[in-house]
Amino acid sequence: MTSAFPIEPMPWLLDLSTEDLRRSVDALYRVHKLIWVISDLDTLLEAIMEESKAVAQAEACSLLLLDPKTNELYFHVTLGESGNPDALKEVRLPVGEGIAGACAAERRSINVEDVRTDKRFFPKVDEQSQFETRSLLAVPLVAHEAISRESTGLVGVIEVLNKQGGGSFSEADLHLMEMFSSVAGTAIARARLIEENLEAARLAAIGQAVAGLSHYTKNLLTGMGGSVDLIDQGLAEHKLDMLQRSWPILKRSTRRITNFVEDMLAYSKERSPVRERCDLQAIFDEVYDTYASLLIRRDVDYVVTVEPDAKFVLLDARGIHRVLLNLVTNAADAVPQENGSIHVRAFPSAENPLDLVVEVTDNGAGVPGEIRQQIFEPFFSTKGSHGTGLGLAVTAKIVREHSGVIEVLDSPHPEGGAVFRIVLPEAITT
Repeated sequence: MTSAFPIEPMPWLLDLSTEDLRRSVDALYRVHKLIWVISDLDTLLEAIMEESKAVAQAEACSLLLLDPKTNELYFHVTLGESGNPDALKEVRLPVGEGIAGACAAERRSINVEDVRTDKRFFPKVDEQSQFETRSLLAVPLVAHEAISRESTGLVGVIEVLNKQGGGSFSEADLHLMEMFSSVAGTAIARARLIEENLEAARLAAIGQAVAGLSHYTKNLLTGMGGSVDLIDQGLAEHKLDMLQRSWPILKRSTRRITNFVEDMLAYSKERSPVRERCDLQAIFDEVYDTYASLLIRRDVDYVVTVEPDAKFVLLDARGIHRVLLNLVTNAADAVPQENGSIHVRAFPSAENPLDLVVEVTDNGAGVPGEIRQQIFEPFFSTKGSHGTGLGLAVTAKIVREHSGVIEVLDSPHPEGGAVFRIVLPEAITT
């Protein structure tokens, strides 16, 4: 097999002791593993610096990353047994200035036995960190062009400071750090690429969600605006029939806006349920009252069954009201225009009489098996611009906060439909 890179003689390897060779090979092996195991950039950088310090047997080390916009190096990770490394976070070195800047500009390693004799040494770094640098080895971090998205391929610079036990860094130290930095540069570039792809995917998802939510809101506001115009006209012309036709549309749009905002608030943060003893029948009745006019107008057969043993529950009343409201909303949207049927039922679980089971059954189109898991994901909607994709995500979140489970089953109706089944553990009280 032909190597992609020419293999050069490395006579310096002969000067390594068996212990140093084993230590260096172990470090390289661990860093190679980091490339495929760690995708979080900060965690990766910390690990790389720990290995750098060990490979070079240095008292301290620094990782300077390149800011391609300003062509400056900034301290991202600093490790040492003394001093104040956090103070370096504000220090920046233009490429070409200081030993690290020269290393970056020339793309070559620089080994300085005594920094006090090198005009390139930047004393402000020691002043800021309160660390005394005596010897220094700087190695450029360069990523392979096929992996890095940066046109130059330069990632940054690794500096190791002060050889443990005194003295300066050897030629073997320099070559080992060069081998190490080659692997580290590739690992950093790969982690950055993963972060860039994740960020791009996240922004695309946010953009899609915002577009969908904006479209949904625009539709509601358009309906509300039309209703207001008709109401104004009815008031001006004293036409009661126009008011009677427009007022229900305005009420429905207002209710949907309210539900939309409530869902956004419910999904935006985690919360622990405020459990209290409540009357489940009263919660069911309140949900029905919210949709009574719509259900009556569409002649939907709406049945509520709360078995006596499930009447009183220990739950977050507000959260369960939100759950039922969303499930009934979905059912009302799903049932056919004629002969629609919704059955809301609560009963003790057969497995554990203290577990509450709530089912909302409709005779709509049902939920295909391939999307039954997706429907609980945020912003996934089968309603196009008529839905937000938040309702079922909020429902699943509230159920999860109650340590419960929710699933979708086939409806027993001959014409089809869906059953949303919720099990809430230890919820029934007396």
